[in-house]
Amino acid sequence: MQEPSNVAETVRRAARTTPGRAALIWQNQVVTWADLDRRIDDLAAGLRALDLPASDGHPARVAIALPNAPGFVESYFAVLRAGLVAVPVNPELTGRELRHVLADSGAAVLVGTPEVCAAADLIADGLPLRRRYRPEAAPTGGRPPEPVSPAGGEDLAVLLYTSGTEGSPKGVMLSHRALLANHAQLARVEPPPMGAEDVLLLALPLFHSYGLTAGLGALAYHGATGVLLDRFDAAESLGLVAAHRVTIVIGVPAMFAAWSRLPDLGEAFASVRLAVSGADPLRPSAGARFLEATGRRVFEGYGLTEAAPVLTSTLAAPEPKPGSIGRAIPGVSLKLVSASGEAIDVADDDFDDDAAGSPGTDPGEIVARGANLFSGYWSDGRDGPAADGWWATGDVAYADADGDLFLVDRKRELIVVNGFNVYPYEVEQVLMAHPAVREAAVLGIPHSHAGQSVKAFVVTVAEVGADELLDHCARRLARFKCPSAIEFLPSLPHSATGRVRKAHLRDQG
Repeated sequence: MQEPSNVAETVRRAARTTPGRAALIWQNQVVTWADLDRRIDDLAAGLRALDLPASDGHPARVAIALPNAPGFVESYFAVLRAGLVAVPVNPELTGRELRHVLADSGAAVLVGTPEVCAAADLIADGLPLRRRYRPEAAPTGGRPPEPVSPAGGEDLAVLLYTSGTEGSPKGVMLSHRALLANHAQLARVEPPPMGAEDVLLLALPLFHSYGLTAGLGALAYHGATGVLLDRFDAAESLGLVAAHRVTIVIGVPAMFAAWSRLPDLGEAFASVRLAVSGADPLRPSAGARFLEATGRRVFEGYGLTEAAPVLTSTLAAPEPKPGSIGRAIPGVSLKLVSASGEAIDVADDDFDDDAAGSPGTDPGEIVARGANLFSGYWSDGRDGPAADGWWATGDVAYADADGDLFLVDRKRELIVVNGFNVYPYEVEQVLMAHPAVREAAVLGIPHSHAGQSVKAFVVTVAEVGADELLDHCARRLARFKCPSAIEFLPSLPHSATGRVRKAHLRDQG
C-alpha cells in the first residue's frame, strides 16, 4: 500500500489491512481499527461542515484538551482527516496557561473536558474561539467523500506547545511530512522496534509530543494495539501490562523508577520485549533495578518536540551504554558544534577518532538534520532549520570514542562562573548521589564579581543540612562548580513528563 501523506491515513490503512484487530483497549472496552476509522470519518465530516476559515496562512486550528481516552484519539485523527490543524492541550492547564495557548494558536474550536470548556467560557473575551464541545457532543456527519485526506506532506498537521521549562510556551509547527518521517526513520532501526503484532502501553499523556507521536502515532503507523491508561499509576499500569500481555512499554524515568520498586515487576513484565525511556536521563540505579527484576535493559533515547520527536536512541547503537542517549536513528544526521563554532561529525559511518580526541569529544551543541524536523515556530516559521537543513537543538552533549552520545545539559542553562563553564546536570547528579536527596535542580544566579554563581534547589527524603550537602559537593566537584546557596523545597515543579520547570524556580527564587 502506498505510503500515507496525511497522518490520519495511517488509521485508514490499518482499518483496511486488519479491520478486526484491536486498536485501543481502554477500561475493558475494545475498539477495533474499523470502528475507530468509522468514528473518525463521522467526526471529520462534522468538522468540515463547520466550514472553518483559514487564518495566519494555515487551516483552522482545533484545540484538543482531553485525557488519555478514545475521545482524544478520535478527535485528533478527525481533525487531521478534515484537513485542519490539531492543537493538543494539557487538560489540567490553569486558566492563564489555557488562554495563552488558545490566543496564540488562534484556535477556532475547542474539544475538551467539561472543566476545560467551563474554564474557556471564563476567559473567552477576545479569543477567536467559535465553538466548544465535549467529545461526546462533537459535531458528526455522514461519511465524508474521498479523498478523506485533503491535506498532507508539508501542510501543517499539529501545533504543539513546548512545556515552558525555560519561559513562555511556543507553538512548534509539525507538518504531516515531519511526523510520518520520524515513524519511517524508526522503522529502519534493526531490528525494527515495533510491528503490527505488538501491544503498546499508552500511559504517557497524549497531549505531549512523546506520547502523541512516539506512542499514538507509532501505534497507528504500524497498526498495532494500544492499551490506554488515563493517568499513570505504577501498580495499576503493571496490572494492565500483565493482563493484556503488553510487548512494548515507552515511558519517562519516573515511571521506570516507580516500577522498579514493585515486588511483582518481573512477573508482570514477562511479556514485555522492549522498554524505552525518554524525555529525561534515567538514573542508573533505576535502570539497574529494572534490569535485575526483569532481565531486560531499558533503552534510552533523545529527542525534542521540534524533531517529532526522536533524534537518537540506544536502539541504534551496537550496545546500549549506561547514561548514553545512543546514536542518531537512520535518516537523521547529527554533529556537535563547539562554542568556537567548530563542528565534529559524529555519524556512525564516519566518526573520526582523531578529530574527536580520546577518549571522546569535548561538549558541543547538538545540531541535527532530517526530514523529521519541524517547520519553525508559530506562526511565521521563525527559528526553524536553516536553508541547508541543519537546526541547533540547544542541547549539549559529548561523544565517546565509539561515537555514542552522552547528554550534558541545555545550552541555555549553562552557568558561567568567572569564565568557567558549569553544567547544571553534573551538579544535580552529585547532589542526588547523597542518600538524603531525592531530587535537585541547579540554576545560575547573578553574582557581583563572578558574573554568576550556582544555586541548588533540593528535595530531601531524610534530614540533612546545607553545610553537609556543600561538603558533599566540595569533595566531588571543582570549587567553581559547587553551589553557593542551597534552598530546600517540599517539591519541585514538573512538566507533564516529569521534567523540572526551571522557569518556575527562577520566578520563585
